[in-house]
Amino acid sequence: MKIVHVITRLILGGAQENTILTCLAQSQLGHEVVLLTGPPHGPEGSLLQEAGAMPFRTVLVPAMRRAVHPYRDLVAQADLAKHFRDERPDVVHTHSSKAGFLGRRAARAAGVPCIIHTIHGLPFDAYQGRLAHWVYRTAERRAARWSHHLIAVCSRLADRASAAGLAPRDRIDVVYSAMDIERFRAAEGRRETVRARWGVGADAFVFVKVARLFHMKGHEFVLPAFAQVAEACPHAALVLAGDGVLRRRLEAEAERLGVAGRVRFLGLVPRDQMPGILWAADAVVHASLREGLARVLPQAGFCRRPAVAYDVGGAREVVHDGENGFLLPPPAPRESASSAARPLAEAMGRLASDPAAARRMGGRRPVDVLRRFAYRRATAEIMRVYEAVRRV
Repeated sequence: MKIVHVITRLILGGAQENTILTCLAQSQLGHEVVLLTGPPHGPEGSLLQEAGAMPFRTVLVPAMRRAVHPYRDLVAQADLAKHFRDERPDVVHTHSSKAGFLGRRAARAAGVPCIIHTIHGLPFDAYQGRLAHWVYRTAERRAARWSHHLIAVCSRLADRASAAGLAPRDRIDVVYSAMDIERFRAAEGRRETVRARWGVGADAFVFVKVARLFHMKGHEFVLPAFAQVAEACPHAALVLAGDGVLRRRLEAEAERLGVAGRVRFLGLVPRDQMPGILWAADAVVHASLREGLARVLPQAGFCRRPAVAYDVGGAREVVHDGENGFLLPPPAPRESASSAARPLAEAMGRLASDPAAARRMGGRRPVDVLRRFAYRRATAEIMRVYEAVRRV
């Protein structure tokens, strides 16, 4: 089978890692796989070199960018359509909003017999203005009509997509995001080495947050929450893995709150270092306001670490409140950071004040659910979707 995947850009991100691993597994199954992507502009790093070393073809589409640009978007769509007409793929599988819109429109124009789109996250939510919400929702509904089937990375996202009118629920399959679970199992012994690199002692209680330093990722809530925890727990530390446009602002906020000496900004972290970072942590805190299913939450489970997260996207499918972490209602739109920080501080403080209880909590991970993230299993489920569509 000839399969073409399309994604907007190969930055260091969950949708990108998932797509690369899916392409890898499909090529290992003997399929001819091509990955089309725009250039990885921005401060979020790049997986382009990693993809180029894989046993599938990676082709750059120079005009495809994340930002809306009518002329450049038309050029990108034309490039995609030409590729589809030249390659004549059996399946076009798109990822992310921009590539999903342009790729599905081009695939439909080129007569591709099987068009699949994975919803990694919806681009519209309660934190947007009404006009932006309407525009993105309308675009997603239109693009869904150019698809033969949709895939969502968690059940809650599939339900939301259906409720928003993208497709009937029976046209949306759930396939959890592909991950290389073995990398996390192999990194268990790196805890002391990684903590020594951070300058953090064995008795410290370390929270790790893994996310781009970008809007909607919740750092503005986590920092004041940690400042409250730090007052009561002098052994607590916070490690922020990721980079982005908000770094200077967040560093200044840590200074203002008086916790700069206990917060580590790691910057961009290569994928192969992430398992060691999570094993070096005592708990994961994730306060993003918009997610499909944040990859760090199942990854915390692989490493037997409890998580504190907002109940957005598919978080509740891997974090069971009071069992293997704490699940909190997300802040209301326009709620102040100090108000939103209080529930986070309470949950984080419960973990930091009783490390033994936190370890027990981390051990109660939902093993049956976590197995579904293994990239070969996830890819097998995707291949079943392809086959079902092609039989119709």
